[in-house]
Amino acid sequence: MKILVTGAAGFIGFHTARKLLDRGETVVGLDNFNDYYDVTLKEARGAILDDYADYRMVRADLADRAAIETLFAAEAFDKVVHLAAQAGVRYSIENPHAYIESNIVGTLHILEGCRHHDVEHLVYASSSSVYGANTTMPFSIHQNVDHPLALYGATKKANELMAHTYSNLYGLPTTGLRFFTVYGPFGRPDMALFLFTKNILEGKPIDVFNYGKHRRDFTFVDDIVEGVVRTMDNTAKPNEEWDAAQPDPGTSRAPYRIYNIGNQQPVELMDYIGAIEKRLGTEAEKNLLPLQPGDVPDTYADTSDLANDVGYQPATPVEEGVARFIDWYLDYYGITPESA
Repeated sequence: MKILVTGAAGFIGFHTARKLLDRGETVVGLDNFNDYYDVTLKEARGAILDDYADYRMVRADLADRAAIETLFAAEAFDKVVHLAAQAGVRYSIENPHAYIESNIVGTLHILEGCRHHDVEHLVYASSSSVYGANTTMPFSIHQNVDHPLALYGATKKANELMAHTYSNLYGLPTTGLRFFTVYGPFGRPDMALFLFTKNILEGKPIDVFNYGKHRRDFTFVDDIVEGVVRTMDNTAKPNEEWDAAQPDPGTSRAPYRIYNIGNQQPVELMDYIGAIEKRLGTEAEKNLLPLQPGDVPDTYADTSDLANDVGYQPATPVEEGVARFIDWYLDYYGITPESA
């Protein structure tokens, strides 16, 4: 197959593209290499992918309608894995326009490309942020998600609605994956694991929001990618039992699916920090701070639908995943502390 992976120089996109290439697919990566975080990290990911004979990177912006139309017309993709987005809950409060341009306008261009060029299946990134003000745990795809707490979550909810309309109007099979706090090697520098590791190694304090009391369904990137690829292989189909009088939010009479993809084992932030401290052999100095605007206290994924449909089962405990990230970090930055 020829597969388009958007955001291929990004964290999850890079790992997904490499997984597909390793199993023999032809992959075209799309990324704009923006400077939301360290571009050299994106270039390093891209360089690894460039070593594959069946890979090609296209540098373009999702919001560039002409560029996306040209790409789809030239390539004849079988499937599309759309992972590019302006990420970050907190940054969406500071720079909302970036989220509309990338996550809304950009996703529209991808949907149009799939519609006009007979793509067999579109898999796209949603987020646990869509659950917003929901407090019933674990979060289920069958819950209503109409109360996001930040614009980032609102754009991801909008992506799901946009995908449904294309599934309904044009028969385009679409599957949205609500990711839950992904971490691992080559992770994003704006995420907690990266920030905590960097500061601890530099002897600087770490900012611990909500006084360390909130829980996250931390999910190792290899487990996420396994779920993405399995879902891509399992083309979305209509739910023949869908009832318009009692509509199920996670399915449809159109070829449309939504899944949670998480570890199913929420970890308190202080325990997560403890795993970092254990691997580094150093105790962090902690600035205990209140919950930030837009953040939710806890996340916890019900992944039973994904398990039933594609056999997804996360396999990486947090201590193992954190250790693997730190080993990568030390190697990537050439750090050899005696304690690590």
